[in-house]
Amino acid sequence: MKIAVITGASSGMGREFARQIPMLYRQLDEIWVVSRRTDRLKELEKESTVPVRIFDGDLKRDYIYERIEKELDRRSGKIRMLVNAAGYGKMGAFDAIPLSEQLGMVDLNLKALTKMTGICLPFMDRGSRIVNVSSAAAFCPQPGFAVYAAGKSYVYRFSLALREELKRKGILVTAVCPGPVETEFFRISGELPGNLKKTVRADAASVVRQALKDAARGKSVSVYGTSMKAARVLCKLLPDVLLAAVMARVNHISESDGKQHASS
Repeated sequence: MKIAVITGASSGMGREFARQIPMLYRQLDEIWVVSRRTDRLKELEKESTVPVRIFDGDLKRDYIYERIEKELDRRSGKIRMLVNAAGYGKMGAFDAIPLSEQLGMVDLNLKALTKMTGICLPFMDRGSRIVNVSSAAAFCPQPGFAVYAAGKSYVYRFSLALREELKRKGILVTAVCPGPVETEFFRISGELPGNLKKTVRADAASVVRQALKDAARGKSVSVYGTSMKAARVLCKLLPDVLLAAVMARVNHISESDGKQHASS
């Protein structure tokens, strides 16, 4: 049985991956979608051209992984593509955001991605793909987005290292590093007044289309749009201390106003 597994499939980029993957992998037997929002997954099931198996549950708890692993064993599944798209962010100064929210980002954006990858790898073989949704935020430190950006840096570097390890097995890994994408993300993260990132938001469908093309071509990193590609180059050239100072201004964070502009 040939399977694609997608986390965070109820909305945003995860949902777009579930919609678009059948156009790339035409011989898939099933798409396995993972998210907490059962109703959204059922809507996706109705519109999919490929049979959808729903795994509704919280990726910050163990039971969902046990369900997926047991089902993979039972059905002798072969994963052709794993997309780790689940994640969220919170904008604002670190000390203005509840610690529970900060740790929640670590649990979902880092730990869940790592655990899902570890569970799925034994069911992958030559020609399989892993697509990890990172972010252009991974390219530099970001005051006002500190935990999120640091977490996405982990995803980015983990993906590159894992890619090198898995080359001999013929399994390719692509880190997807878009800039701001027009999804529900900003409803959760909150907005900072005058944030320049609003002006460069990309369409989720276009970002995912490019990511799938890049994964099919075996690229290590997928960056959508000229502005984000330029930002990646710039971040390689400038020192981190300077980048942090610049991003503090972009995100409107300072000692005096960090708490005022923090998201709730």
